[in-house]
Amino acid sequence: MKYDTLVFIGRFQPFHLGHETIVRKALELSDKLIILVGSPYQPRTVRNPWDFNERENFIRSVFTDDENKQILILPLTDNIYNESAWIKSVQQIVAGVQQHSKIGSNPTIGLIGHQKDESSYYLSQFPQWERVDMDNFQNISSTDIRKSYFEEEELLDTLPTPVLEALESFRDSDDYLKVKDEYFFVKAYKKGWESAPYEPMFVTVDALVVQSGHILLIERKAQPGKGLMALPGGFVNPKEKLKDAVIRELREETKIKVPAPVLYGSITKKEVFDDPYRSARGRTITHAYLIELKGSDLPKIKGSDDATKAFWVPFADVRPEKMFEDHFHIIQALLG
Repeated sequence: MKYDTLVFIGRFQPFHLGHETIVRKALELSDKLIILVGSPYQPRTVRNPWDFNERENFIRSVFTDDENKQILILPLTDNIYNESAWIKSVQQIVAGVQQHSKIGSNPTIGLIGHQKDESSYYLSQFPQWERVDMDNFQNISSTDIRKSYFEEEELLDTLPTPVLEALESFRDSDDYLKVKDEYFFVKAYKKGWESAPYEPMFVTVDALVVQSGHILLIERKAQPGKGLMALPGGFVNPKEKLKDAVIRELREETKIKVPAPVLYGSITKKEVFDDPYRSARGRTITHAYLIELKGSDLPKIKGSDDATKAFWVPFADVRPEKMFEDHFHIIQALLG
């Protein structure tokens, strides 16, 4: 079947030979290929080392000018705690492309990809589109590629030549060194749990404190996420209730000039955030509390403990590419 449009969704961290195989098949089967690049506005981490522009360049460098004319590459913003909103975004992007391209009223649209594991569930979320299922090419995995890359192992059999050359050039950047440092920090962190009889699961708390259109954030002092903005929070002590833990962490990290009883009384909402990939350190489930303070004058704060500094940030200035782990998505979920 020849499609008017095929859609290929992925993070492409990095774009490898398996991805290239899918794109080439899609170009054979369709007049236009829409490649939606996930996690486009994230800080550089071991799981997301390259930004959207770099990944777009990876992809385009592999194909000819004529092939690139068939390809449209667009960012697909994550919405990990609102699946319906994410699905709607995909539908709206594809509908917008069809309208802009002036394709007929009944275009044939397909979704192409490889069902690798539970993370590929999205392939079943668009029953209105034809499915084009692809086999896993030589069992290539982006996770394995990133591991080999930061441990400086051979990558020749997994990447197209232009992408391999781009990754070699990236090694000369400060960004590479920062992500590499985090990679080995996380590796050493996980090694401490190797002797556990089962994979450990951690419980943390986070405080989302808002007042007068501002959010209270900290700058992280240590790895992982050193230098990124984050919600005040941390691990729960063994003999501590969750609500006590979040107030303790909030006061330790920000020295906020608000009495503890007022903080307790200002809690308006609590939700659990459990995305399996939310933390590089391992399976970590956090309980986030929304604390809504009254008044026009923002309370005095000061970074302490695990925070280099603490500051009040206007809602509009909270940027996902500057935020630690899934804290931007927690803010979205709790504030609506």
